[in-house]
Amino acid sequence: MTSIGGAASYGMVDWNLAVATATRFVRPGPEVSRDEARQVVAELRRHAKASEEHVRGFTRMIPDGHEPADTPVLVVDRPGWIRANVAGFRELLKPLLDKMAERRSGTPGGAVAGAVGGKVTGVELGMLLSFLASRVLGQYETFAPATGELPTGPDGAGRLLLVAPNIVHVERELAVDPHDFRLWVSLHEETHRTQFTGVPWLRDHLQGEIQSFLGATDVDPATVLERLREAAQALTGARPEDDGDDGGRSLVDLVQSPEQREILGRLTAVMSLLEGHADYVMDGVGPQVVPSVLEIREKFQQRRARGASRLDQALRKLLGLDAKLRQYRDGERFVRAVVEDVGMDGFNRVWTSPNTLPTKAEIARPEDWITRVHRRAD
Repeated sequence: MTSIGGAASYGMVDWNLAVATATRFVRPGPEVSRDEARQVVAELRRHAKASEEHVRGFTRMIPDGHEPADTPVLVVDRPGWIRANVAGFRELLKPLLDKMAERRSGTPGGAVAGAVGGKVTGVELGMLLSFLASRVLGQYETFAPATGELPTGPDGAGRLLLVAPNIVHVERELAVDPHDFRLWVSLHEETHRTQFTGVPWLRDHLQGEIQSFLGATDVDPATVLERLREAAQALTGARPEDDGDDGGRSLVDLVQSPEQREILGRLTAVMSLLEGHADYVMDGVGPQVVPSVLEIREKFQQRRARGASRLDQALRKLLGLDAKLRQYRDGERFVRAVVEDVGMDGFNRVWTSPNTLPTKAEIARPEDWITRVHRRAD
């Protein structure tokens, strides 16, 4: 296993222990033969390449700076997804963890408590990642640092991950055409890659917003650890399931000052736009290149709506995953309404600058965005 944190890993989070824990507890993937696994990997790579032209032609977004081909496509298994995301978390959460470590260092026994707490948090983060690793189909990693086994594009331009065992699992569960489903998933993830390669300021803008959000956190480390512990205990069965909705909050809810709530509103709007745009493109391109797209879409939406066990639902709430599903729906409705009114080129004004991004309120009322960006500007 590649070391992720080095000596620094034994701070607020033992990152290597997080990887080891997640890898140990992640569910095994579906059974496939060696030949079938090779075929799946090769096909996903072909679909990712083919999706570049499909998405570019539909969206009319021309990459500026880095071509999509400059950012690698990595077909990974569940442990590979875990390693990639731990590296990304470590990079993204550094301001928050440094702040928490500084606060703890000023208390009696803080260094010892930090070392012990780092191991505990590493285990708890690992448990959460083991839960997520069997659910993610694909991911465009915008901020991930390069490692020996996980390269990124030039100047940290990102990388596209496709999680092969999860894609195979879902296509079997839904009983859909596997070749069509793999292309359908690739179209969604390729749209994210096109968003970031086609909009040169988007990565830095998002990173700045996230760092501002984390930098404004003023929360007791024990509170964050407590919520992580509750999630980990639920995963291991050490804590009984709740009887219905107890009004509990997600991890994101715990770290919101007034300043953060304002930043979070902007981040929610951007993420709704990006996810909704990807869904819209996937459905727009789909009928031309994915023969069974209607069947896939219907079954996949039913799967989303159905959810899983009460335990799964509780964890989704804790991690804010239900909010992510709302982002898909709200964002897709926004994109569809704007394109129907002002066309694709009119919609693409959204990528002009941070000032033309929709607000959280405008995501719900696309006509307000159209008025602000089109009617007033014209």
